[in-house]
Amino acid sequence: MARVTLKIGDTSTEIGCRDGGEARLLQAAALIDERWEDAKRAAGAGGVNRVMMLAALMVADALIDERAKPPPETPEGRALDALSQRLEALADALEKAGPSA
Repeated sequence: MARVTLKIGDTSTEIGCRDGGEARLLQAAALIDERWEDAKRAAGAGGVNRVMMLAALMVADALIDERAKPPPETPEGRALDALSQRLEALADALEKAGPSA
């Protein structure tokens, strides 16, 4: 098991993680640390636990916003959309032509 030191706000904590997971854990801690000062101001005299809770809620709020966004366009999505449009046009043309003799 790997060990990594995370710094959030004024606190550093060493924790264990699976081997190879260090970078991901540091990245997650950085997301909370980015919001630390705003959370600290919002918490007032609420203490470190309240600051951590507010910072975590800020990260969660940003995640909710990201999940609500439509998925980015992909080449596969554009190809499926083009195929769908072509099939609809073909169906319309067949309907207009009527039954074949």
